[in-house]
Amino acid sequence: MIVVTGAAGFIGSNIIRGLNRRGLTNILAVDDLTDGDKFVNLVEGKIADYMHKDDFRRGVVTGCLPSLRAVFHQGACSDTTERDGHFMMDNNYRVTLEIFDYCQAHKIPLIYASSAAVYGAGPHYGEALENEKPLNVYGYSKFLFDQVLRARMASLTSQVVGLRYFNVYGPQEQHKGRMASVAFHNMNQFFDEGHVRLFGGWDGYADGGQLRDFISVHDVVAVNLHFLDHPEVSGIFNCGSGRAQPFNDVASTVVNTLRALSGQTPMALADLVKHGSLRYVAFPEDLKGRYQSYTQADISALRATGFTAPMRDVQTGVAEYVRGLHASSALVK
Repeated sequence: MIVVTGAAGFIGSNIIRGLNRRGLTNILAVDDLTDGDKFVNLVEGKIADYMHKDDFRRGVVTGCLPSLRAVFHQGACSDTTERDGHFMMDNNYRVTLEIFDYCQAHKIPLIYASSAAVYGAGPHYGEALENEKPLNVYGYSKFLFDQVLRARMASLTSQVVGLRYFNVYGPQEQHKGRMASVAFHNMNQFFDEGHVRLFGGWDGYADGGQLRDFISVHDVVAVNLHFLDHPEVSGIFNCGSGRAQPFNDVASTVVNTLRALSGQTPMALADLVKHGSLRYVAFPEDLKGRYQSYTQADISALRATGFTAPMRDVQTGVAEYVRGLHASSALVK
């Protein structure tokens, strides 16, 4: 049996679909469906069983779980604005440590979600301690467990892989609210208001010019499954596209893809702004000093493990995402 925690979440539910495409359905889905609307992310996934996250945690601590082939640990609070450090450290750090200890005791491969938030403001994004300066307790919770893995690398009994996700976008993120991707919010804004909004200039960047490494969730799933196929590889690896692109690229791709779907011709960025299809809002005061204005994953370590698949750029991946949501009428605010 394969465990996927955070199974009803964004990345977890997509991993289940990726496993299903391989014919793997003996999956234990672990999550918290107190927010019952998240069930929609599980409907099209084939699983063998569901378990509440607290019951799974008790099973980990007491050792009362079925025989497991591998664990994809995707369950976490991913809200970078969450200030409750006690909750964040228990939910993100302590639970991961307990799962790690269980997997090591039973020689079970573990692939877990780390985050590019460990790098803080950058500007260097290679997997090295000198580059890691988290700006919030979410980033710190991920950073701290990564240090546990580093300290125990020489004594591992089975595979452990930490994947530092950069800015992931794609289907099944509708439940994330304000933490959903800018692509998702741009689509809803365009349908609701006829235009999209981006942050104005700050930190030396032009309007909409802040640069992020945006990665399609389909590429994230491919990376996760690559490590399932290579249990001999352990370590911490960046999971990004390897390219930095401005938020303007996301917004213009969203608008132009929707224009194309309605039979209209694409417009250049300057024309979208002039036309009012793209508008800028003042950069929020509460994010100043706690915001990554530039990220770009160094994926050389990932490539060195044998992962050779190309990564979608924004123009390809976001357009694919928009067309898929448009076809399924899945735009949800």
